[in-house]
Amino acid sequence: MTVLYVALAAVAATFVGGLFALRFRDKLHLILGLSAGMVAGVALFDLLPEAIELSAQYYEPSMVALFVALGLFGYLILDRLILLHTHEEEGENVPRGFLGASTLAAHSFLDGVAVGIGFQASVAVGIVVAVAVLAHGFSDGINTVNMILRNGGSWRRAFTWLFADAVAPALGILAASFVQVSVAHIGLLLAVFTGSFLYLSASDLIPESHHRHPRALTTIMTLLGAFVIYTVVRLVHS
Repeated sequence: MTVLYVALAAVAATFVGGLFALRFRDKLHLILGLSAGMVAGVALFDLLPEAIELSAQYYEPSMVALFVALGLFGYLILDRLILLHTHEEEGENVPRGFLGASTLAAHSFLDGVAVGIGFQASVAVGIVVAVAVLAHGFSDGINTVNMILRNGGSWRRAFTWLFADAVAPALGILAASFVQVSVAHIGLLLAVFTGSFLYLSASDLIPESHHRHPRALTTIMTLLGAFVIYTVVRLVHS
């Protein structure tokens, strides 16, 4: 039942993010900075320790590190070579916003899979991963609307893609519920998601938050996001 609530919350968070993008466009860098810290914090403070602990009796630490690398570089290939993730260059209008929006939807689907796998590891892991996914879903809603509108798309198209991005994590959670993973492999899957979350934070959220507003406050918000996740992890596991 908890997973169902998380799925609904992910849908709501993405929609709220999209509406937020329309209302507070001048403050988005602070919100994205916070999201970047939260996503990185989940990877470093929760997923990685859990991956190491669950894999300890089955695999060497070097194997866990290998799967972290696979998650990071696998997402790099998906993002840059397969989904053709595009960013708007300074002063240039790239008329391919739908490609960027489709990338965000794919990210959201994989985020949902991460939540499902996290709950298979433990309720505590699932909750903490869900916090990061909700934060990322909120920023995805923001980015989806901006991606379409800044590339010449209509409001109707922006809302269409916002709906697709909002539903994607729920579909990912549903897909993960049909796949039962053994304890021996959950640790390695968490390692893969560690790498992918680090990529999302370092490659997407941090640059996007800092791109047009290179201010100290943006960095402070990123550090605050990481601290919030660290605190949540400590409270959940205490």
